[in-house]
Amino acid sequence: MRLFIATLLACTSCLLASPGLAAPARDPLESARWEDMRKLYFPGQRVVFDDRVRVTAPVTAEDSMNVPVRVDASGLPGVRKVTVFADFNPILEILRFYPQGALASLGFRVKLQQSTPIRAAAQTADGVWHVGGTWVNTAGGGCTAPSTGSASPEWQSKLGEVSGRLWLPVAEAPEASAPAQAGKGGKPGQGNEPVRLRLRIIHPMDTGLAPGIPAFFVQDLKVTEAGGKELMRIEAFEPVSENPVFTLDLPPARAAGPIVVSGRDNNGNAINARIAP
Repeated sequence: MRLFIATLLACTSCLLASPGLAAPARDPLESARWEDMRKLYFPGQRVVFDDRVRVTAPVTAEDSMNVPVRVDASGLPGVRKVTVFADFNPILEILRFYPQGALASLGFRVKLQQSTPIRAAAQTADGVWHVGGTWVNTAGGGCTAPSTGSASPEWQSKLGEVSGRLWLPVAEAPEASAPAQAGKGGKPGQGNEPVRLRLRIIHPMDTGLAPGIPAFFVQDLKVTEAGGKELMRIEAFEPVSENPVFTLDLPPARAAGPIVVSGRDNNGNAINARIAP
């Protein structure tokens, strides 16, 4: 019996020491739902917590319907896909984005129902998920409140309307005090710093959790060069804030010509725009 127990313990030790079978690292945000998130989004896959995946958001959100968030995984080589989710939201997944010609970073705003970690998981070419995140405290209610757009007749005439601007980096602007708008004081493509693209889409982004208002949200969005090369694809979900604003960083050479934005919402309404430098 003693020999059997000793052998069993030795085998267990070998298993725990084997690469890929070690217990996952402890959640740095100490969320009670992390194990649920890991099993839901990364079943049977390797997951590591990585400081190179940065999630920036206010510690305390003043407006639970418009919480600014920025995800930056550009310091991580070979990023194929980034998934963003909130542990305690009634609708967990916020969005996914696929950086093609753009940097692996994205700014946006979200609706939060209660205080929660917001996490970003970046999958690299080797299949490993690199996870970063931050806690956001909020009074909540952002997901179950109706959008202001759904009560206004104006959104019907402006639905899907896109406005956008390109900014040169500070180093390329004629005045160092502020970035210049592309086309006003310089041309994209100069220098090595990324060019910033900001898009705003008129859309109510209803979650479907407010009584009597069905889910209605921008679902797919593509940002491409005029020649058709994809810069970034975004799959958005209900928690993205009303009239969503997306901020991308582009390599200078990719922003030298017009940028084309196309997509649709979950009802099939088309989104099309062209942003000139």
